[in-house]
Amino acid sequence: MEKTPQYYTEEQVAQMTCISKKTLQQHRWLKKGIAYSRLGRSIRYEHSDILNFMGGNRIEPEAV
Repeated sequence: MEKTPQYYTEEQVAQMTCISKKTLQQHRWLKKGIAYSRLGRSIRYEHSDILNFMGGNRIEPEAV
């Protein structure tokens, strides 16, 4: 059985990622950042896209 994707609002994503709503809006305008879906005037972010974005910006410290 396939799992239904979880979607989040801009406010929820801002809180989860510590990225301001203004920055999320600017990223959409510049066509960068987290992938999103637009439903009319409503913006939704899929959980897997948020995780992919966070993972893609991961920094591994060098071993000493």
